[in-house]
Amino acid sequence: MEYQGKELFRSLGIPTTPRGELATSPGEAQTHAANFGVPVMVKAQVLAGGRGKAGGVKYCEDADEARARAEEILGLDISGHTVEKVLIEPASDIAEEYYLSILLDRSSKGYKVIASVEGGVEIEEVNRTRPERVLKEDIDPTVGIDRDRAKGILTQANFPDDVIDAGADLLVALHQGFVTSDATLFEVNPLIKKTDGHVIALDSKVTIDNNALFRHEDLAAQSEEEADSPLEARAKEEGLQYVRLDGDVGVLGNGAGLVMATLDVVNQAGGHPANFLDVGGGADAEKMTESLSLVLSDERVRSVLINIFGGITRGDEVANGILAALDNLGEIPQKLVVRLDGTNAEEGRAILDDADHPSIVTADTMVAGAEKAVELAAQA
Repeated sequence: MEYQGKELFRSLGIPTTPRGELATSPGEAQTHAANFGVPVMVKAQVLAGGRGKAGGVKYCEDADEARARAEEILGLDISGHTVEKVLIEPASDIAEEYYLSILLDRSSKGYKVIASVEGGVEIEEVNRTRPERVLKEDIDPTVGIDRDRAKGILTQANFPDDVIDAGADLLVALHQGFVTSDATLFEVNPLIKKTDGHVIALDSKVTIDNNALFRHEDLAAQSEEEADSPLEARAKEEGLQYVRLDGDVGVLGNGAGLVMATLDVVNQAGGHPANFLDVGGGADAEKMTESLSLVLSDERVRSVLINIFGGITRGDEVANGILAALDNLGEIPQKLVVRLDGTNAEEGRAILDDADHPSIVTADTMVAGAEKAVELAAQA
């Protein structure tokens, strides 16, 4: 979350905003704002982008306004994450906004710096419509970034002359911190020039490589505390591989590769997946009940695509498992589109056809199944 990213930035010598305070209630927000005694920002703390557009970031003139805005933001749903805490910090006097990040680029097997003089909430739109305003520079990990290289990058990105020196120092510190933290992303959006000329990170987005967390006990502890949504935490307890996404078509399959391909096909059909869920090997009644219950617990899900390719898993067992799961769950409003292929797939489809369950629609192919699931979601 932002407050954690900023704490990491401070420890790495990356200039950012004055330290703020967390609040979990409107009253706490009011108290913190009163203690600061200046205009403040009330900022939703969730593991998601787009907080500003979603109404999760508000400027407040005084403590009473901070209380009112915190009351609006707490409980807000932002990209499937419920806001349970807000950051209260002194507002910064912004003269200009920019964008700066460094990330692990798997295509080039190196690092990439992305810089733009058009930072803020519309950076994705800028990248899409005016890509010439966004500089993307490959960095050799064996060479890194020194101050001269940093100045060259910002100059090439058309940063103002009076920002180049301070911005270069910040970029060098950003790169060094990125490497020493075993990160895959350090993002500053916006990077700002204050009215007094100082250049600081107004916001932070940090992603650490999970495989390296054993080297960073403090970061690992934060990851364990904050990473999972309630549904993801529940899935972990039940031994299911589940990631919540932003759409309304639930996706359930066996094998990570097949589930990833299913997400792509749903997108290609014009839909938006609500989750990634890999049931793994086997799909008996108990596992199907757990999996379907988890997917359907997301109130945004309007249809579910079950895509199973049988190897060791048999299609007839999957079909019986789905029917048993529906018996266990009772009546549900969503339709389940089921595509079975592989071992005993014909037997499985016959079982489902014979059952003639009102909640089940069968599909012969993955593409047909995705199209039907997207259609049903739109109709729901």
